[in-house]
Amino acid sequence: MKRSIKPCLLMLGMILVCKGAIAQNLLKYVDPNVGTAHSRWFFYTPAAVPYGMAKLAPSTNGHYGNAQGWEAVGYDTRQNSIEGFVHFHEWQVGGVSFMPTTGELKVRPGELDTPGSGYRSHFDRKNEVAQPGYYKVLLDDYQITAELTATKRVGFHRYTFPASNQSHIILDIGNVQGESGPVTDAGIHMIDATHFQGFVNTYPKYVKQYDPKGKVLMFFYGELSKKPATIGSFNTKGIMQNSMAANGKGAGLFLNYQTAAGEKIEIKVGLSYTSEANAKLNLEAEAAHLTFDQAKALAQKTWQQELGKLTVQGNDDTAKVKFYTGLYHVLLGRGVASDVNGDYPKHEGQIGHMPVSPAGKTYNFINTDAIWGGYWDITQLWALSYPNTYEDFIHTQLQVYHDKGWFGDGIANSEYVSGVGTNFVGLTIAAAYQVGIRDYNINTAYQAVKANELGWKNRKVGSGKMDVKPFTEYGYVPFLEGDGSNFVTDSTGANFSASHTLEYSFSAFAAAQMAKALGKTADYQKLIKYSNGWRYLYNPANKLIQPKKADGTFIAKFDPYAPWRGYQEGNAMQYTFYVPQNPEALISAQGRKYFNDNLDEIFEKSEKDGFGGGKTIDAFAGITSIYNHGNEPSLHISWLFNFSGKPWLTQKWTRTICDEFYGIEPIHGYGYGQDEDQGQMGGWYVMTALGIFDVKGFTDAKPIVELSSPVFEKATITLGNNKKLIIEAKHNSKTNLYIQSIVFNGKPLNNCWLYRDELMKGGKMVFVMGDKPNKTWGTKVPPPSAQ
Repeated sequence: MKRSIKPCLLMLGMILVCKGAIAQNLLKYVDPNVGTAHSRWFFYTPAAVPYGMAKLAPSTNGHYGNAQGWEAVGYDTRQNSIEGFVHFHEWQVGGVSFMPTTGELKVRPGELDTPGSGYRSHFDRKNEVAQPGYYKVLLDDYQITAELTATKRVGFHRYTFPASNQSHIILDIGNVQGESGPVTDAGIHMIDATHFQGFVNTYPKYVKQYDPKGKVLMFFYGELSKKPATIGSFNTKGIMQNSMAANGKGAGLFLNYQTAAGEKIEIKVGLSYTSEANAKLNLEAEAAHLTFDQAKALAQKTWQQELGKLTVQGNDDTAKVKFYTGLYHVLLGRGVASDVNGDYPKHEGQIGHMPVSPAGKTYNFINTDAIWGGYWDITQLWALSYPNTYEDFIHTQLQVYHDKGWFGDGIANSEYVSGVGTNFVGLTIAAAYQVGIRDYNINTAYQAVKANELGWKNRKVGSGKMDVKPFTEYGYVPFLEGDGSNFVTDSTGANFSASHTLEYSFSAFAAAQMAKALGKTADYQKLIKYSNGWRYLYNPANKLIQPKKADGTFIAKFDPYAPWRGYQEGNAMQYTFYVPQNPEALISAQGRKYFNDNLDEIFEKSEKDGFGGGKTIDAFAGITSIYNHGNEPSLHISWLFNFSGKPWLTQKWTRTICDEFYGIEPIHGYGYGQDEDQGQMGGWYVMTALGIFDVKGFTDAKPIVELSSPVFEKATITLGNNKKLIIEAKHNSKTNLYIQSIVFNGKPLNNCWLYRDELMKGGKMVFVMGDKPNKTWGTKVPPPSAQ
C-alpha cells in the first residue's frame, strides 16, 4: 500500500543555506522503520550518527537473544511492546538497556506474550517518531514519553514523566541483548548522587566459535540530570533496596523518583569498548556541555551533511525514500570502536592505540560484519563519496593483521566473528589501492592481501578461507558431502566448495591486479592462474557451475536449485553467474545467445516471485529461487548484459528491481523481511539508482564504471576528491527507462561504460531516455572483461 511521507519535525540546524537557496531537507526522505519486520540486531538504531559507537534504539525482543547468533532480533514492527532502550548495536555486540517506568517496581523485562509480566510497555506506532539521529515514543502503560539521540560515542535519553510518587528508571546491565551471547560478568555502581559507571562482559556465539579465547567488553559512564530519591540494585539473586552497586549476571540499578506532571529527566551515557575511564573521557569530549536538544540538532545536522553528499531531484518521492533510507543504512552500518584518544579494543580485553598513518592521520578502529558482497555497493559508495570511511576500514583490518596475523572476516572488538568464512578483506584493500586510497604501508598491505589469498599454514579459523590449501593444490575447492546443517570447511575441501571456488577466484583476481601494479610479476602469474578456478567447475553439459570432488568428477544427484550443497546461501542457478572478474569468459563458455536468452528468461521468471523469495518473511527466503536479490551473491547479475551486447536489458532489469524488489514499508522494504546486512542492499539501490556500478568492485588495474538507467531526473554527487558530478536524465519516467544517448562533459559517450578516473574528474553526464530500447547504443565496445 502506498503511503504519504510524514513531514519531518522542525529541528535546529536543518535550515541550511546553500548559495543563497534553502537546501533540501533530506531527513524527511529517510524512514528508519522501512524493513523492520524480521530485521537484524544492528539494523534499527535511529538515535545514532553515521558510524557511531552509540546506537540507541528501542527493543521489542532483544533480551531473548537468538539461538544461532545471527537471526532477526531487537526491534520487530509486528510486536507492540517495548522492553527497553539499548545503547550498543553491532554485529555480535549488544548491551546496556535502560527503561523508565511508574508504579510497581519490576526489574525484569517480561515476556512478549504475557502482558504485565515485566517492565515492558505497550506502545502505539502513531505515537512513535523515528528519524536519523532521533527517536521518540509514548510508553502507554506508564504514560512516559521517551526520547533518544546521540553523538558518536555518547547516548542521550530524555524521559517525560506523569505525576507519580513511584517513578523509576531501570538500568538493566547484566542481561543478554540481541546478538551479544551470554553475559559472563557485569557491574554498575553509583559514583555520587548523579553519576554512575559500569561494564558488561559477553561471550557471543561467533566469538565462541571462531575466537574461543576472545571476549566482548562494553563500558559506560552516566550522568543524571536529577538526583534519585532512593536507589536499589538487583541481579539474578534478587532485589536489594538502598544499594548503590550491583555485580554479576543480571546486574542493574533502579533509580526511584517522585515526579510532577510533565517533568523531564535526562541521562547522558558515555560509551567505550576499552575502559570506564575512556567512557567518561568520551562523554567529556563530545557531550559535556550539550543539552539533549543541542545533541539532537547536531546529530541531524551531521546526517544532513553526510546524506547531502548525494542529492537527487525528481517527482517520485517513493524513490527518494528508497534512495535516502538505503544510503542511511550504508552510513549507519559499521560502528566506531575506538575512543576519542585513539584507544581501541585489541583482543581478549587488551587495549591498543591506533598508530599514526604515513600521512600523519589517526584513523578510527571500527567493528564490522564480513564485507561479503559489500564490494558491489558499500565500498563503491565509500570510494565514490566517503573515502574516509574506506580508510578507516583498511586501517582497522591492517591493525587486526598486525595484532593477530590475519585479516578478520568479521570482527567484534578485534575478536574474529567470521560468519561467512570467505574473507574478502584482501579484495577490498586491493580495490582501494586501485582507486588511489593508499595512506597506509603499501608493502605490508600487499603482504597481508597475498597471505589472505594463498596462506594456509597456521591460519586461524576466524580469518576464514580454511580451505585455501586445497584451492591452491587443485585450482578449485573439492566438494565434501555434508549433513545439510553442520557445515565443514577444512584442509581437504568444503561443503560450500563451488561458491568458495568462485569467490576465491574473484579475490585472487583482485590480488593479482595489485601484484601487477606493484611489479610483483611472479605473484601476478600465480594469482591470475587461480582467478580462473571457476573453469574447473563449469559443466558444459548443463552450462552451470557444478561442485566437483577431489578426483575430478562432478557430484551426482545434482539439483541446481538446492542450497547448502556446494553453495553458501544460494544455489547453482544463482552462483553460475559469479564470475565478475571475467564476465566475457563465462559468456563465451555458455554462448552469447544462450547467455542472453537464458538470463533474460531468469529475470522474467524471477519478477513473478518478487526477485527473491516472494512474500515469505525470512532472511533466506530466496536461496532456492532462480534469482535472489535478497542476498549478496546475486547483486551483480542484472548488470551482466552490459558485457553480453544487450545493455538495454541491464537498463530494463536494474530499473525493474529498483521499482519492485525495494519498498517503503516495514514489511516490504528490502524484499519481504530479507537480510539487509549493514547497508548492502540499500547501497545497491543507491548505486543503481544513480545509474553507475562496477561488477568487479573496482578491482581492475584500471577500474571502470558501467552505466544503466538512472532512477532520478537529476543527481548531484560530491565526489571524494571534492569535485562535483551531475547526472541528468532527460525525459526520464517509469516507462522511459531506456538510454537513447549520453553526453559527458559535452562529448557523446557511445559506450555503456567508462574508466572510473574519467568519472572522478566530475562534470555533467546527460542521459536522454526513451520508452523503447536503443539497441545500437553502447554495444560496439563492451566493458573490458579480464585485464
